[in-house]
Amino acid sequence: MDAGGDGAVTVLARGEGLAAWRQIADGVAADIEAGRLAAGSQLPTEAALAARFGVNRHTVRRALAALAERGLVRATQGRGTFVETPRLAYPIGRRTRFSEIVSQAGREAWGDLLAAETVLADPATAEALGLAPQDPMLELLTIHRADGTPLSTARTCLPLPRFEGFAAAYAALGSLTRAYAEFGIADYTRLSTRITARPATADEAARLDLAPGRVLIVLSSVNVDAAGVPIQATRSLFAADRVELVVEG
Repeated sequence: MDAGGDGAVTVLARGEGLAAWRQIADGVAADIEAGRLAAGSQLPTEAALAARFGVNRHTVRRALAALAERGLVRATQGRGTFVETPRLAYPIGRRTRFSEIVSQAGREAWGDLLAAETVLADPATAEALGLAPQDPMLELLTIHRADGTPLSTARTCLPLPRFEGFAAAYAALGSLTRAYAEFGIADYTRLSTRITARPATADEAARLDLAPGRVLIVLSSVNVDAAGVPIQATRSLFAADRVELVVEG
């Protein structure tokens, strides 16, 4: 069953107890596994698939939802549905750099700033950053992509007034490392990382182009500058279907 074929109608088995949407989902999955639909490629539109399989668009939509739940495809608002790329090996060590990791895998890395505001430090973040509770800090909400595919979204907090203006630097440069360089920080290291997992909320799933309820890997981390002073406390949410964490010794 070739979902991206020449436009001929693909005949589904009728009256054999297997729902049409399941046959479509299984057929597309087989095409992905056999390499007939390459990683990163775009599937035909719902209308084109409906015409190809001789079903209505609701049936196609259910098949695509089942494929998304299996982590085989992702639906992007306004752009269509794409075959998921293989998991990216993501090392966690003393020098964890999103841009470097993605670039070394031969993919283009970029971070988008979704929101930035000055907030008062909660007790846990204050302790991580060496602040007093209720001290002001900069909070960034970001999303990080590899070849346009969202891999993670993060809440990052930085102490003020040291990083006043950091949001503008990050928005322009698309990288924490490059933005830190603008503030005279040539290098920084990971002080701690805690790893947990949970289902995505509806908002998080929409941000990461995930089916609702898909598993997220949650990384809570603290970075320090060359003098050992905390500069960053981050909670990153990774799409578990798109990354494979590698903890380095």
